Formats: sequence, structure tokens, C-alpha cells
Amino acid sequence: MISEKLQNAINEQITAEMWSANLYLAMSFFMEKEGYNGMANWLKKQSFEEHEHAFEMASYIIKRGGTAKVDKIDVVPNDFGTPLDVFEQVYKHECRVSKMIDELVDVAASERDKATQDFLWGFVREQVEEEATASSIVEMIKRAGNSNLYFVDSKLGERQ
Repeated sequence: MISEKLQNAINEQITAEMWSANLYLAMSFFMEKEGYNGMANWLKKQSFEEHEHAFEMASYIIKRGGTAKVDKIDVVPNDFGTPLDVFEQVYKHECRVSKMIDELVDVAASERDKATQDFLWGFVREQVEEEATASSIVEMIKRAGNSNLYFVDSKLGERQ
């Protein structure tokens, strides 16, 4: 059985993952409107990935005898600025998510729940990749400058 404290903490993370999915979807819509279809595609895929995280966490809670819940999801912004602004926000957001996941691992450790710690370490490892990917996109956009931005857009459109 999962403790109530840990169940509640993971349920909060589920809601945060759903908010992240909405954020990336809003960013995708914005970038498509701005004519960056490749970046829009990348962000849409990222939105789907955040949904998957929420589903994984919910399934985990249920497997451990708990109740998965989604709380109220706050409104996300809809105006994001330049492509560089967008991906700098993506990077900052992924850093924030990493901190939230780290705090979840701390709760699992304080509850002495090794199974949940093990489950969450997968997300810790994934966040290292998420931060690195977002950071590399920021650097790619900076190096490309305005004249080569459509090359970056094309490259990001290749994400499956």
C-alpha cells in the first residue's frame, strides 16, 4: 500500500504534468500561428509526453492500492514571444519539473517506500535528458540566429 502522504504528493505531480501538457500545447499552437510548424510539432509531441507521465503516475498509484486524482488545472499563458523566448521557457520549466520530481523522491524516502523511490528514479533520469534537450535547442536557436531559424524549425519538425 502507498501511504496517503505519498499518494497525495504524486497526485499533485499528476496535476502538474497535466498543466505541463497544456503549457506545451499552448506553445505549440502559438508557434504554429507564428509559422514555425516544426517547432509546433516538437512542442505538441512534448505535450503528449507530459500526458503519458500523468498516466504512468496514475497507474502506479492504482497498482499500489491508492486512488489517482486530477485536481484543478490552472490556466496556462498563450503568448510566448520569439522562438528563443519559447525554448528558454521550456528549459526553465523542465528545470522546475526536475525540482518537483526530486522533492517527490524525498517524500518517498521519508515514507521509506523503496518501490516508489525506484519508480520515481526513472523520472529523475528522464528529467536529465529533458533539461539537456531543451538547453541544446536554446543553444541551436542562438547559434542559428534569425537568418537560419527555419533550419532549426525544420530540424525540430523531424521529432517522431
